[in-house]
Amino acid sequence: MSADKSEHVWFMRRALELARGVWGTTHPNPMVGALVVESGEIVAEGATAPDGGPHAEKAALAALGRAPRPGAVLYVTMEPCCTEGRTGACTESILAAGISKVVIGATDPNPAHAGRGFEVLRERGVEVVTGVLERECADLNLIFNHWVTTGGPLIAAKVASTLDGKLACRTGESRWITNEASRADVHRWRRLFPAIAVGAMTVLKDNPRLTVRLPGVPEWCPWRFVFDGLLRTVVDKNPPHVFTDAFRDRTIVVTTPHGGLGYVRKLREAGIKVWIFESSNQRVPIADFRRRCAEERIPGVFIEGGAQLISELIRARQLDYLFAYHAPVILADEKAKSILTGMRPERLEQGIRLADVRHDMFEGDLLMRGRVVYPEKMLIDESVFAVR
Repeated sequence: MSADKSEHVWFMRRALELARGVWGTTHPNPMVGALVVESGEIVAEGATAPDGGPHAEKAALAALGRAPRPGAVLYVTMEPCCTEGRTGACTESILAAGISKVVIGATDPNPAHAGRGFEVLRERGVEVVTGVLERECADLNLIFNHWVTTGGPLIAAKVASTLDGKLACRTGESRWITNEASRADVHRWRRLFPAIAVGAMTVLKDNPRLTVRLPGVPEWCPWRFVFDGLLRTVVDKNPPHVFTDAFRDRTIVVTTPHGGLGYVRKLREAGIKVWIFESSNQRVPIADFRRRCAEERIPGVFIEGGAQLISELIRARQLDYLFAYHAPVILADEKAKSILTGMRPERLEQGIRLADVRHDMFEGDLLMRGRVVYPEKMLIDESVFAVR
C-alpha cells in the first residue's frame, strides 16, 4: 500500500465498524459504512439502512446536518452508486454536498455501477482514492457480491470436524466437537444470512432451533429451510422445534411429490410453508431450489447440515462457499463419520478447492472459509448417492 493510502486506513477501519454494525439487516443491499472527516476529525457517520432506506453516504451527510467545510473528506467502504434506484444516486448527493475528496474501499460489483461511480465523481472534479482496505471491504458483502453478479443466492455450508475430518464418533456422539467460541461465531454468521437450511436427518437427530441467539440481543429467526424429500420429519409424537415454536411461520419445508399430499396439508395447516419440487426420486433438485430462492428474493442460504445434504450440494456443483471449523482433536478411526463423502478423485487436481481463503482462530479452533472451486472433471461414487 502506498504512503497516501496508508494514511487513510484508520478512518476506513472505522467505516468498516459502522458497516458491521448493520450486520445482516440490509438485504438485498450491501452493508456499507461512511463517515465525514474535517481537519482530521470525524464529524459525522452513517451506515446502510434496511432495504428502501438511505444508503450510508446519504446517512452520514444527513447526520452532519450542515454543509461540509472546505476540504472535508468522505470515507465509504464501497463505491457510491451512480444510478437513481429508489433512493437516488449517492454520487449526486456527494456532489450536491460539495465534498471535494472521497476515499473508497471496494469497487461495487454491480455491473450497473462497477467503476462508473469513480468516473462520475472524477469528471466533476472530485478527488477519488480507491482500494483502501479493499480486501476487507469486499469480504464484508459476500452475499451481495454473489447476488448482484449472478442473480441468484449464495449457497454456503458450515461443517465442524476434528483435524482428521470427522464430525462424529462411530457411536454417533458429536457434542461438542468445536468449542463455545466457535459456536458463537456460527451464530454471528447465521445473523448475516437471511436463510438457514438443514436436512431431515439433522432435524430428527438434533432437533435444532435454527435461530440466532447472541448475547444482549433478542432471539432472531431467519427463514428456516428443512430439506425433506420424503417428509420424514412430519411426526405426530414430539414434532420438532421448527414446526412448533413461535417462529414456525418462518419455516419452509422443501420436498418432492414423493412425500405425500396428506403430510403437505398437515404442515400447511400448522402454519408451515412447503415448497414442492418435481423429482424422479426423493432428492430435492438443488438447481430448482436455487431458482426459487432467486424468485423469492432470498439472496443467501446457510446450510448447517447434515453431511449427506452438503455432499449432495457438492455433487451437483451447487455449493458456492464453505465455512470449515476444525477442532484440535483427532479420532483416528476409519469408522467415525466423515464430514463429506461421495467423491473418488484419482489425482489431486481432481479435488475440490477453496479460493479467496480467510482464517480465524477461536480459542484453539480454526475456521477456514472460502469460495468453492470445482475441478473440470469430478469423479463421483454413485453408490453413496443411491436412493435408499
